[in-house]
Amino acid sequence: MDIRADEISKIISMEIEGASERLELEKKGTVISVGDGIASVYGLWGVMASEMVLFENGVYGLAFNLDETMVGVVILGEDVGIQEGDEVKATGRILQVPVGEELAGRVIDPVGKPLDGKGEIRTDNYRPVEGEVPNVVQRQPVKEPLQTGIKAIDAMIPIGRGQRELILGDKGIGKTAICIDTIINQRGGDVRCIYVAIGQKNSTVARVIKTLEEHGAMDYTTVVHAGSSDPATLQYIAPYAGCAIGEEIRDKGGHALIIYDDLIRHAWAYRQLSLLLRRPPGREAFPGDIFYLHSRLLERAAKLSDELGGGSLTAIPIVETQAGDLTAYIPTNVISITDGQIYLEADLFYAGIRPAINVGLSVSRVGGNAQVEVMKKVAGGLRLDLAQYRELEKFISFGTELDKATQEQIERGRRLVELLKQDQYEPMAVEEQVMVINAGVEGFLDRVDVDRISEFESKFIDYMKKNYSEFGDKIRRFGKLEPVELEKLNDITRKYVYKNFISKEKKEKIEIKEE
Repeated sequence: MDIRADEISKIISMEIEGASERLELEKKGTVISVGDGIASVYGLWGVMASEMVLFENGVYGLAFNLDETMVGVVILGEDVGIQEGDEVKATGRILQVPVGEELAGRVIDPVGKPLDGKGEIRTDNYRPVEGEVPNVVQRQPVKEPLQTGIKAIDAMIPIGRGQRELILGDKGIGKTAICIDTIINQRGGDVRCIYVAIGQKNSTVARVIKTLEEHGAMDYTTVVHAGSSDPATLQYIAPYAGCAIGEEIRDKGGHALIIYDDLIRHAWAYRQLSLLLRRPPGREAFPGDIFYLHSRLLERAAKLSDELGGGSLTAIPIVETQAGDLTAYIPTNVISITDGQIYLEADLFYAGIRPAINVGLSVSRVGGNAQVEVMKKVAGGLRLDLAQYRELEKFISFGTELDKATQEQIERGRRLVELLKQDQYEPMAVEEQVMVINAGVEGFLDRVDVDRISEFESKFIDYMKKNYSEFGDKIRRFGKLEPVELEKLNDITRKYVYKNFISKEKKEKIEIKEE
């Protein structure tokens, strides 16, 4: 039987019309149930994971659970105006956030809406909140320091550009303070900063923003805020949105620092969404993919190869512990993902040692590669001296008789601990750190009264700036001192301490010993 050409044309037209109708059905769905920020939608065949969908009342949602006939949608806003039977449309767009220079100095929510009252963010540049992780070939080793301005960190637990360094400790002992100091220390440099506040009170974030403004740091900082009263969906998205902003800077050859404050609240938000979507719970009621939640976020931090511009994204996540428990699920997860951790101990904090860094439990897996050469040379023995002091300190309370060498170790340890104390919002330049730490490590402060260490630090820095500025200039520009120059610095420091900070009685003892 012959088939005429017009019949073939008619059949093809009918098939095309049918395909079009099926495509329209794929793009639409119906709300079956809604509550607690979650909507179960029938239909939406062909929708992508993390695709934005639009409800009838104009509120957007995010396709989260993809089943055969149902889609679990997390609502990006209030669910009050959404009812059963409402139509839902797929948009074909993955969730994106505005990026670029226009975000410097701004406060936004995780979907890019301004929260600072400074008007709309005028940019046509957007990036998906979920980005690709650079592979091994696209990266280069972390070898360029990112100075925090905090003596204890830059000397013993250095952070490099492109590194992921975890800060963990109990509530209220200075985790955020370290990060704010680090942001302030980037003033006048080439590092853009992003501060992501997850589940924090609005008043707490407002104080952080005010502090940054007072120190001139908001000019190069973007704050992404999802408050404790915001839906769990926004708290879940917040760190990914902040990371996308940082990736834009990194991929254009710039340098960015991102603070996640904090990832325990991020995990709580994800657990809430997962349980509402009826995903099976595991350890501590977290879903099985909780490790992937943070690994795909933190792995996006990198120092790119020179062929890709050499840009970097440095991540400092914060995790709050409960009663110092490092073995809990989320702390152990994030420790295994990051390149080291800075552990803050409550006992040290309440003993007046601030920042309250436990040197024994803190580590940087990048190590000296992330330090300037002279700091590596000067502070090489600092960690060991402090560790020995911590061990010997335990015997003091028992009234044990100590030999002279042990007593000298304890006296030096006390002065090093005092030397590493630092006031909040007062980051220190690397050249100043090198000169004061060198004085402690070389033993020039062993006979200085402990309560005068802080006085020595401020006066010695002023003295060196006025009389020997060439040392600071060279450290700042080249990051090193020649052996002859270091010996000269030692001589200057020794004479300065002897003249200004050694009592008459101690001077007589030193002179007798030298004779």
